[in-house]
Amino acid sequence: MSEKPKKIQPDDRLAPRAVVGRLSLYLRQLEALQAAGLTRVSSTQIANMLHLRDAQVRKDLAFFGQFGHPGIGYQIDELQSSIRKALGTDRLWPLALVGLGNLGRALIRYKEFDKHGFRIAAVFDNDPKKTGTIVQDYPVYSIDQLPEIAKSHGISIAALTVPAEVAQEVVNKLTESGIRGILNFAPVALSVPADVSVVSVDLSVQLEQLVYKVSHAGGGVSYSS
Repeated sequence: MSEKPKKIQPDDRLAPRAVVGRLSLYLRQLEALQAAGLTRVSSTQIANMLHLRDAQVRKDLAFFGQFGHPGIGYQIDELQSSIRKALGTDRLWPLALVGLGNLGRALIRYKEFDKHGFRIAAVFDNDPKKTGTIVQDYPVYSIDQLPEIAKSHGISIAALTVPAEVAQEVVNKLTESGIRGILNFAPVALSVPADVSVVSVDLSVQLEQLVYKVSHAGGGVSYSS
């Protein structure tokens, strides 16, 4: 008799960053498989597509609880739903975009935010020539309006796309306004309170790591950090 499937249940422990990163990779792969018309997948198939060990895939998912059909695999839609719940993206998160330079404008045009559980709720800049204008249907607010806008829109996360020299000053305003998660595109280390999380995206660092892997691996393999 087949064991009944068990859904992922939230764990009181905080998952290691590497595990969370791989969950996102699993979710992207599941979305691609579903788009291709598949309904089931095994841990071995997921592992092969991402150049991982199948035991690693099972271990990562087991961190949040055992589920699935032994010997049959995972129902793709159920697995997607469970991973989104584990990540916290099973609901829509309002996002503040801070900094309306070239990168900020590119993020505004990014159409995948809603699909993955995020929605730009407000845009901020400190340039008087930009504040008060409308960009891609978004009103641009002064950074000084951040506390009231964040509170009224229920915003707790922000994407930071400001120059490095003003990043810390802006981050101080973000944390004082109740922002608890920051996606940082400024090429600088930030100092934040203990209850605030920062994920930095430095394209130069990523390219340096890519060049290192290409130089030493000879190509032909896809890596994930």
